[in-house]
Amino acid sequence: MAETIKPMVENLISIFILANVKNFFPKKIHSWDLKTQEAIALQTKLARRVIRKECFKPHDMTTVAGIDNAYRQNRACAAVVVFSRTDLKIKEEVVAVRPARFRYIPGLLSFREGPLIMEALGRLKAAPDVLMFDGQGIAHPRRFGLASHIGLLTGIPTIGCAKTRLIGDYQEPQHARGSIADLIDAGDIIGAVVRTRTDVKPVFVSIGHCLDLDSCIRIVLKSCRGYRLPEPLRRADHLSREKLSGKRYSHQDTKAQSLKINYT
Repeated sequence: MAETIKPMVENLISIFILANVKNFFPKKIHSWDLKTQEAIALQTKLARRVIRKECFKPHDMTTVAGIDNAYRQNRACAAVVVFSRTDLKIKEEVVAVRPARFRYIPGLLSFREGPLIMEALGRLKAAPDVLMFDGQGIAHPRRFGLASHIGLLTGIPTIGCAKTRLIGDYQEPQHARGSIADLIDAGDIIGAVVRTRTDVKPVFVSIGHCLDLDSCIRIVLKSCRGYRLPEPLRRADHLSREKLSGKRYSHQDTKAQSLKINYT
């Protein structure tokens, strides 16, 4: 019992601090410069601290940020775009750019993208209430993907919303928007395969940190506006690529008129 209560208390303290400061300063609790086996061992250790239930009531969460990374000629860009949850209007956008340092290794994406994401988050004026990632949460071999890792470091509720599956088996969901199928690994439900648009490929949703799976699915679906990806992730994807290429991507729909959405 004590082992369960301790990480919950630590994370609630972190959340309380972030909610009561004007500026958002993510904390550093470990080195990113690790060898492969060291990184795997760290993931296994930190996975035990992930909280798989809601730490806040839904009506207390008023903003959601989409986070995505882009790469071009050995340069990397992390983009964070904060939306209001009720009407999906953009409230803030930030980016961080630097040379790509950690090569891509399946299962260790957070060590490639995490440092730059944390740098970008540190440039926000205020902490978002929810972070959404184009990556995995607990739908990961060690139950500690990118969304879980950054969620634990910041203490903010996080969602993994990946375009592709990393692990797990599933039955294809029905073709209609909102159809859902369980993503299962070793007998455990590690996420959901969610159809966000009728007759379009589903996305793979999983708990990152401080949310339950039903809440993650609901937030993802309510953040969509006629496209496969939720608007926060669409805009973060566009912004990260724009900063590296200098090309302006069309995101007119992202800034379209507000929508009236019920998150209860």
